[in-house]
Amino acid sequence: MNLLTSSSLRRQGRLVDVITAPATRTVALLALCAAYIQGPLTKIFDFSGAIAEMEHFGLHPASAFAVAVIIFELVASAMVVSGRLRWAGALALSGFTLLATAIALRFWEMAPGMDRMMASNAFFEHLGLAGAFVIVAALDLTKGEGK
Repeated sequence: MNLLTSSSLRRQGRLVDVITAPATRTVALLALCAAYIQGPLTKIFDFSGAIAEMEHFGLHPASAFAVAVIIFELVASAMVVSGRLRWAGALALSGFTLLATAIALRFWEMAPGMDRMMASNAFFEHLGLAGAFVIVAALDLTKGEGK
């Protein structure tokens, strides 16, 4: 019994070491910001597509909105990943996500069916993403002190 407990504690200790390692934190923050890094890069390489996207959602002037979104997402992501004013970048991305979700995923206006179900799922996934950014901000502001 003692051997099992000791072995279990060693595994738990290794797991804690891996999860709390700086490299794990960086990879996790990159994963959290992945859509906000990939999206702007896609917009940069297909700027006419970025303009079409802004026009599709009724945002005018479309080119100015496209540039603003590109800059915003890259800067806020850099803040989160680098740790420089991480809390501010995380809260900004949370607010942006909520706003963009309300604009782009209005599932309640869609006819019942597969498209509505997919939009509904994406809507609630984005709410979870926004919540994750709030947790990142809270942890940064309290420096993980359990407050």
